[in-house]
Amino acid sequence: MNILLLGSGGREHAFSWKFSQSSLCEKLFIAPGNAGTATCGTNVALNIKDFEQIKSFVLENEINMVVVGPEEPLVLGIYDFFKNDLDLKNVPVIGPSEEGAKLEGSKAFGKVFMAEQNIPTAAYEEFDGTKIEEGLKYIATQTPPIVLKADGLAAGKGVLILPTIEEAQKEFKEMLGGKFGNAGSRVVIEEFLDGIEFSVFVLTDGKSYKILPIAKDYKRIGENDEGLNTGGMGAVSPVPFVDKVLMDKVEERVIKPTIKGIQERGFDYKGFIFIGLIRVNNEPYVIEYNCRMGDPETEVVFPRLKNDLAQLMKAVGDGTLENKQIEIDERAATTMFLVSGGYPEAYEKGKEIKGIEAIEDSIIFHGGTKNVDGKLLTNGGRVIAVTSFGKDFKAALEVSKKNAEQIDFEGKYFRRDIGFDL
Repeated sequence: MNILLLGSGGREHAFSWKFSQSSLCEKLFIAPGNAGTATCGTNVALNIKDFEQIKSFVLENEINMVVVGPEEPLVLGIYDFFKNDLDLKNVPVIGPSEEGAKLEGSKAFGKVFMAEQNIPTAAYEEFDGTKIEEGLKYIATQTPPIVLKADGLAAGKGVLILPTIEEAQKEFKEMLGGKFGNAGSRVVIEEFLDGIEFSVFVLTDGKSYKILPIAKDYKRIGENDEGLNTGGMGAVSPVPFVDKVLMDKVEERVIKPTIKGIQERGFDYKGFIFIGLIRVNNEPYVIEYNCRMGDPETEVVFPRLKNDLAQLMKAVGDGTLENKQIEIDERAATTMFLVSGGYPEAYEKGKEIKGIEAIEDSIIFHGGTKNVDGKLLTNGGRVIAVTSFGKDFKAALEVSKKNAEQIDFEGKYFRRDIGFDL
């Protein structure tokens, strides 16, 4: 198979790394990729939102499958574009249709879907710019902390947890005033659930499903989960508190009703469902859906997945996923992200990265990197993920931490307390 992978982050390097081990994968192209993906396949300068440009590349290079890493092309309807094009309709796209991708593309849509299927989630109301006063009054009736979510895609930064009614009202007005652009033209106000979060990843061909290794990520920039939200500072897999009892509840109350809802609504859904959950008094509640794999969770989930990824993706495309068995490495995996100084606010790019070639006992996944004149440079906020195995997450973290210290670039920062709450 010739595979085209869309995306450029740590998640896409993890996909590339896994595809490069597959006996099925003949040629791998990554668009636009990064310095890490270039070691697994061929980077190509495509705009992942320009579907006509992607079409030309797919036809010229005899691509047999397109795998979509980030959410934006899915929300914009790349699956439907291929399905409705006579030249492309036989090339499977791994990811949901535009309708299915609304589970992530609109927080309000996801909430309505959960209510339809009686999937446990926080109570909520939604408001747009015509209902600012009603929203402010609604906030005044709530018990802090108060959760505000931009309805649309905001690069993982559109969720705010505010400690007072006054701060929530101020942020609510700013969100509807354009703080997150079009993503915040509608705001979901949610009750705050007090618990501990974890991520469940489901692969589906629209009929059957398989559960991938479970993970927990750490979003805040500061240690002890303080400071601003980021795209993710690290992750662990498996998650010690997710036992069989809790996982059985997740499967019965969340996963099965989600697949049933997808079928009842007639969504074309061939790809990943990322379910963000929170455990409250040992009961699972859904925080949100994503329509793709998470980042940095992919960097711990895929190393633990023993299956040939291209074979799994082919089974999704063919509708034969039911015949596959998921094989999981029993060891724990952890990842720590090295980020640019100043991230998630203003930061500089173009800093030389040194020390990677000396790392032997971790897997290095590139996020925001590029090669210029033989030098490896920073090219984003989240730069390098250091993934390690261990007999448990603590042993794995020790290895990641040791190697995170050895890699160096100006302004480097990483959280040393990943897993602190486990």
